[in-house]
Amino acid sequence: MKIIIRAFFKTLRVIIGPFMLLGEFIGRPKGIVRAPAQQAEIDQQCGSLALYQYKTCPFCIKVRQEMRRLSLNIEQRDAQQEGDNRRELVRDGGKAKVPCLKISDAAGKTQWLYESGEIINYLRGRFAQA
Repeated sequence: MKIIIRAFFKTLRVIIGPFMLLGEFIGRPKGIVRAPAQQAEIDQQCGSLALYQYKTCPFCIKVRQEMRRLSLNIEQRDAQQEGDNRRELVRDGGKAKVPCLKISDAAGKTQWLYESGEIINYLRGRFAQA
């Protein structure tokens, strides 16, 4: 039974996924325009962030749209397929759930945010006024 359910959802993803990506492309928001020096500072701050995501996850799309709205160049890591990104997410973050924002500070401390709403609130709080 478990195999049938997984096959059903995999088929559903294959069929609906391209339409979700098309919708994301068409609905792409216009980003904040900043002075070049200010944007360079924001880009440097984004170097300590990484978004673990699935390409067609609606919650991941929501976070990516907010990243575009705020003009944030955050590294995006695909955690859908087995590999280094997924292993790191499970090993260090604690669970294979996306979207997940990895926040590292200069001291080497890492925080993992798992809910799209929390991630968006964090990004807005940190970068919207910048």
